[in-house]
Amino acid sequence: MVWLVWVGAGLTLAGLVLIGYCIAAALRVRRAGLADEETRARLQRIVFINMGALLLSALGLMSVVLGVLLA
Repeated sequence: MVWLVWVGAGLTLAGLVLIGYCIAAALRVRRAGLADEETRARLQRIVFINMGALLLSALGLMSVVLGVLLA
């Protein structure tokens, strides 16, 4: 079950990288000084990506815990 730990660690790392991307993208949108509707549309897309990243990280952490428990 060692492979499950490594796969889970990889998923968690990918999720964290995506969360970092979402933070940077949101900061870029705020600094751009766009109109309210354009800002809202871009931030909604970022929130969608952020939720996927959180799901990916959670699944990765669950895989790590399961791999450790089964090992």
